[in-house]
Amino acid sequence: MTIELESKPMPLLLRALTIMTVLGFATTLYLGLFAAGTDIQQGDVQRIFYIHMPSFFGAFTAFGLTVLGGVLALARESDKWDKIALAGVEVGLAFALINLLTGSIWARPIWNTWWTWDPRLTSAAVMCLTYAAYLMLRAGIEDANRRRAFMSVYGIFAFVTVLITLFIIRIVPDTIHPVIVGASPQNAQGSFEATSGVVLALLPSMALWLTVMPITLIWHRYRLEERREGLDRLKLKLLSE
Repeated sequence: MTIELESKPMPLLLRALTIMTVLGFATTLYLGLFAAGTDIQQGDVQRIFYIHMPSFFGAFTAFGLTVLGGVLALARESDKWDKIALAGVEVGLAFALINLLTGSIWARPIWNTWWTWDPRLTSAAVMCLTYAAYLMLRAGIEDANRRRAFMSVYGIFAFVTVLITLFIIRIVPDTIHPVIVGASPQNAQGSFEATSGVVLALLPSMALWLTVMPITLIWHRYRLEERREGLDRLKLKLLSE
């Protein structure tokens, strides 16, 4: 007896978004590595900011979709939106970890350390731990309805850590973390004013990571979750026969 797992064809829009993501990433990578000028003060290590900063805003979008998914999952008791919220957490956490890793790589030659308990770095680490805890807690709740309700509320309130990470430099002046857009705190270390082509390389990368890339990855992750659930149903059917 042969039983095949039902597979839905990839929507044309998702295909288009996937192509845009791949081409966009290649283009922005080229702009950051080759088109933008070499920073006079920091050298080539400054180029990592063309991924470092956009990756945070990609996480912002993904975690924002988790909030939207959580609200609609509660309002409609919808498993579909619960899966979107889960996908948002996984994609957002991946982006947030990229942000932390690239920041550490930049900090080593500029600050002479891989890590310092700077307010922005600390809040970013707390944000990552908060969403990692989301995945751990979710895996420990077996009842689907209870899991959907609890994790929806958790995902909504966890977004507070994203907002704190975004605005903490403006709230807490005691930071050595530079601000790319606008004036940096007085004691910030790492300036980008002398770098040519920053806007040319940074804005397209920001646009890609903020919109197309997280939406595309979340959509793919959502489809993967649906296939996983279909596989689980198929296993139960085989065991019951």
